[in-house]
Amino acid sequence: MVVISVGLGIGLIVLGVVGIIFSGIKSLANGKQDFKRIGMMAVPFVVFGISYAVFGDVPQAGVFTSVFMLGAMALTIILTGMRGTFKF
Repeated sequence: MVVISVGLGIGLIVLGVVGIIFSGIKSLANGKQDFKRIGMMAVPFVVFGISYAVFGDVPQAGVFTSVFMLGAMALTIILTGMRGTFKF
């Protein structure tokens, strides 16, 4: 029973991701989105792919991706705050 539930859960996640990708392609084709916004959504996947190639282990690559993205977010918040404070 647990195996079936986990399989169905993973299946729903996969269907959701496929729907998101399809919706993004449709929005891009209709001109509602641009490549820069869609490219920003691909950054975590690229970081994960590179870290997986370096470490060769999915959990370690996932943790590195999370730490990297959190660090990038903190750096972006700091730089945005400095830009607003010092009028860069």
